Amino acid sequence: MPAGICMGFATVTLPYLLTQNGFTVATTAGIVAVGVSANLWRFLWGPIADLSLSLRKWFWIGVLASTSTLLLLCFTPFNMKGAALLTIIVFISQVGATLVLLPIGSFMANRIEEKKKGRAAGWYQAGNLGGVGLGGGAGLWLATHFNVQTAGIVLSLFSILFALIVQLIKDVPCNKSKNLKFEILSMGRDLLSMVQIPIVLFVIILICLPIGTGSMGNLWSSIAADWKTDADTVALITGVLSGLISAIGCVCGGFIADRWGIWMAYLGCGFLYALVISAMTLFPMQPYVYITGVLLYAFFAGLCYAAFSAVLLFAIGKKNAATKYSLLASLGNIPVVYMTAFDGWAHDKFSSRFMLLGESVIGALFIILCIAALSKLRTKKLVLLVIE
Repeated sequence: MPAGICMGFATVTLPYLLTQNGFTVATTAGIVAVGVSANLWRFLWGPIADLSLSLRKWFWIGVLASTSTLLLLCFTPFNMKGAALLTIIVFISQVGATLVLLPIGSFMANRIEEKKKGRAAGWYQAGNLGGVGLGGGAGLWLATHFNVQTAGIVLSLFSILFALIVQLIKDVPCNKSKNLKFEILSMGRDLLSMVQIPIVLFVIILICLPIGTGSMGNLWSSIAADWKTDADTVALITGVLSGLISAIGCVCGGFIADRWGIWMAYLGCGFLYALVISAMTLFPMQPYVYITGVLLYAFFAGLCYAAFSAVLLFAIGKKNAATKYSLLASLGNIPVVYMTAFDGWAHDKFSSRFMLLGESVIGALFIILCIAALSKLRTKKLVLLVIE
């Protein structure tokens, strides 16, 4: 939740406020994309979490970093002259959010039974996307009805409140007797052995593709005017309700992953996700279409995010879990970055309809390719190989 709140402010509240202050959708998308790109660098501090301090301590470091930078962002003027400074602060705030998420992958890998990891992945993403809904929806409402500084203060207090739940989780301590140089080399060998397994290599390629990225969630608020939707409706729909519905989608996605398998969950839900986006282009650009489309999008994005986490847990095993989870999560955020930038470009260059159709078609094409590749791996009986 604390990470989601920080991300929600950057991907829902901020885009709306920027476009209201004269920023173009493409410029706004660029700022958001740079912020989201902080997720690409999680792997750099993954080894630090595995080799220093306990997971609970790292979690609190992340909470303090994300709340303090969120406050800094709220007290920075929103004008085109300060676009570079805003971009830097947004990026730093999202780095803080990744520090919250960093230990959670290792918590799940070490504290959850194998048969329940799909559900754990679903609840993990439910909290993350629920936080995005709160940080985006409540943040936008507070910013438009009071001021952005009030929004930052309230959201920071809620982040700390939600973070207290970590005190109920049994901590995973760091083994201080480990030799740093030896462990780093060991991690390197472990990561190398991971990519040498065909199905894990397939997972790495899969998560780098534009399937179920949820990138439109970063821009819904900034393009709401195309559907003639007012600020209060945007705050409710793209924030609180999207967060709630995406959280429900995450829980359902976790159940699907446990019940029917991670491949059916990831590729099947990814196809439904693409179908919803393309269907939205068939209707008139009116508020009711925006509301329905955004909420359906949120549900199917939740399904995809839960399946994504289940795929990662399948691939990493238990050894050096924080490092491997953060590495794969970093790679998995690459398509979110480039699709956010693509969506902003497509909107300004062509139209909202072209943007939606482009994301849909691209995703569907890669799903077909992945199904073909997975079928070949199945014939070679390589699908069930996992890292112990």
